[in-house]
Amino acid sequence: MKFIISFLLRKIPRKYLQLFSHIALRIVSIFYLGNKVECPVCESKFRKFLPYGRLKSRSNALCPGCLSLERHRLIWLYLKEKTDFFEAKDKMLHIAPELCFINRFESLKGSNYITADIESPLAKVKMDIHDIPFEEGTFDVIFCNHVLEHVRDDLKAMREIYRVLKTGGYAILQIPLCFPLPDQTIEDPGIEDPGKREELFGQKDHVRKYGKDYPDRLRGVGFTVKRNYVSDLEKAAIDKYALDATEILFVVNK
Repeated sequence: MKFIISFLLRKIPRKYLQLFSHIALRIVSIFYLGNKVECPVCESKFRKFLPYGRLKSRSNALCPGCLSLERHRLIWLYLKEKTDFFEAKDKMLHIAPELCFINRFESLKGSNYITADIESPLAKVKMDIHDIPFEEGTFDVIFCNHVLEHVRDDLKAMREIYRVLKTGGYAILQIPLCFPLPDQTIEDPGIEDPGKREELFGQKDHVRKYGKDYPDRLRGVGFTVKRNYVSDLEKAAIDKYALDATEILFVVNK
């Protein structure tokens, strides 16, 4: 299963995976039913989650019920335990929306929930993150997870997110963390060879590998940065929801 998933992730364009993978996984989920792990997003229980990863698969990572990964389950728990997200009628921008969240967030926020992406077939608004087509201070909440490592100018994208976020609002801006983290973010816009990008940045469509300076880059555009660690949770919760113990949740405020 690890080989199959890795092969599909590497060979099939992301937009097609977004459209069709959940259908196949619903069938697969039948063979994973059990009580060892639980997905807080869809509340399904399994004997284990599916492996996931392009180069090196992570065991027990992908929920076959809703396609949540470790970071999505952590975000859900954070929203539930640390915010009023599920009660508030906030206006929300979800950049590169994840399938596990879309219907659930839309049922909560209704027309206040806007999904946007430059190519995703799941998004309502076609948008370049370097030039977000909304007025300053439009949104109370913004999600932008595992996007900034793909974009040409991440600092410009951060400034755009800051611009359209309301004063007092917050954003969750997750990025992949490749340990050991370099002190400084590694990037070279001159590298166009996919193989070289994969070697240096971990994935052929990444253009940078973030380092310990990521919070400083966020602060540099005006954000206040809060870091929440999975390790702050009890081990029983980490095991139950199959979280990545090294994950750091980056929550920023304006």
